[in-house]
Amino acid sequence: MLFSRSWVPAAAGYAALFIGILDIVRGVIPHFRRSRVILIADVFPGTATTLAAAASLLVGVLLVMLAHALRRRKVRAWRAVVLLLPLGAVVEALRWRHSATAAISLGLFVVLLLNRGEFHALPDPRSRWRALWNFLALGVLDLGIGWVVVSVHPATIVGDPSAGERVQHVLLGLVGMQGPVEYSLDGTADLVYYSLAGLGALTAITTLYLALRPERPAAALSGEDERRVRALLDRHGRHDSLGYFALRRDKSVVFSPSGKAVIAYRVVSGVMLASGDPIGDPEAWPGAIRRFMEEVRRHAWVPAVIGCSETGGEIWTREAGLCALEIGDEAIVDVAGFSLEGRAMRNVRQMVNRTERAGYTCMVRRVGDLSEQEREQIRAAAGSWRGTESERGFSMALGRFGDPADDACVVVTAHKPGEDGRVSPGGDIRAVLHFVPWGRAGISLDLMRRDRDADPGLNELLIVKTLQAAPSLGVTRVSLNFAMFRSALARGERLGAGPVMRAWRGVLVFLSRWFQIESLYRFNAKFRPFWEPRFLVYATARDLPRIGLSALQAEAFLTVGRLSLPFRGRRRPGPGSSPSGSTPSEGPLPVSP
Repeated sequence: MLFSRSWVPAAAGYAALFIGILDIVRGVIPHFRRSRVILIADVFPGTATTLAAAASLLVGVLLVMLAHALRRRKVRAWRAVVLLLPLGAVVEALRWRHSATAAISLGLFVVLLLNRGEFHALPDPRSRWRALWNFLALGVLDLGIGWVVVSVHPATIVGDPSAGERVQHVLLGLVGMQGPVEYSLDGTADLVYYSLAGLGALTAITTLYLALRPERPAAALSGEDERRVRALLDRHGRHDSLGYFALRRDKSVVFSPSGKAVIAYRVVSGVMLASGDPIGDPEAWPGAIRRFMEEVRRHAWVPAVIGCSETGGEIWTREAGLCALEIGDEAIVDVAGFSLEGRAMRNVRQMVNRTERAGYTCMVRRVGDLSEQEREQIRAAAGSWRGTESERGFSMALGRFGDPADDACVVVTAHKPGEDGRVSPGGDIRAVLHFVPWGRAGISLDLMRRDRDADPGLNELLIVKTLQAAPSLGVTRVSLNFAMFRSALARGERLGAGPVMRAWRGVLVFLSRWFQIESLYRFNAKFRPFWEPRFLVYATARDLPRIGLSALQAEAFLTVGRLSLPFRGRRRPGPGSSPSGSTPSEGPLPVSP
């Protein structure tokens, strides 16, 4: 279009916000209530003045509500604003002798019409029905409450209005008009009027919110998509230790045009969150990224990628024009180079020996080698040790255990008979580690849980036994925990670190009281891993707070009405850390068939 400009949606959104605030201020401040419509009060007795005030207030509120959706290019917001602006201009032209609001409204109206093509973001098809049901339900409630409001002051009602007149008064009052019921006291009349108008405004605002809320389709991995993703993992799974987590069945996927690469994602609060690197042939990653960004633009979502590798981050930033921020490091142990010998491993060696002397034994097996009874015991044990009501995990968690499709996974269990005849749901199982495949010669930690009453050092024992048994499973590398801001912690404690780095490290150590950032880094470092940096990819810095909240929601650290502070789980520590070396006892994953 000739007049099309990419900056128009943002400018139009702020203009709508400005006009809406002006309308609200002029509707509620008495000084601004002088009105031209007094001249035509004889034509519309008792109606024009209050209608103008109510209409101005309502239009202002609606424009403020629509401003954000307009900036996000929502087509429904465009339609609503195009209808509201002329109405607001007419109301302002009637009410004010010297006001620029009407002219600004008409100017914005023209700009929006000329730039219709800039507002293309698709709404949520389900929100239309939710908005309709909200409107009907609140409409019925408004009628009931409105009837009470109209009739609750019988002493001041003039005459004896019929039931039909009362209903008519309620219906007109909900849209800001005076009805046939009259009151002898102006105060009562004003109270009834503004109460009904408020109910109507509430219904309109909540219905509008549901109609324009960010689209959040139900994420689901279909059987056909899962089959295609598994085929790509079989051929290219070695590229990313987080690749197998794309098989979570509460994720959606977008494939490249060639079908040789795929990106797993979930939409949370208007943010399209991808996890890890694209899966498949690296040469096809750009095609998958372009498809991902097309979906972002179609729905006006905010793009973000959690936990991608350095290679993946470079391709994302090059192909999509995004930015990257290092958020931590993944601890990866080379099985061939691991040994308990030497001074550096003294602490781990002592803890493992102490735990074994306490009577613990370990078993390392493929999930496919477990009997159904053993699977049920592990599910029951891990479920009983979960310390939170909601399951956690998105980017680095599989979300299930014992599924027949996951027989290549590795499970490590620690066993010890209960003392004093105590019987646990998992029998003699005292701790569980669960690993998912990482290509053909690697495994990646998914679940880490243990009995809270178990002895310290049990997690160290499990990891050591996994690394020792890895060659017999054909495993050459093991991905352990993810340590947030690991490089900052390491550099900040070195000799010669500058004041800024030391200050940043001090902040992280302080936050570790709740998030245990430092303790997880220390635990990972015990096994002498090499560190692979992981990145957050985002569009603009102003999106980071929104992305952060969406990531917390996706990982289930932030739920409706409840915030869970300690970062626990597969890549984060849980309760149970102690100076003696005990580490996380919880993982974020449900253990369900």
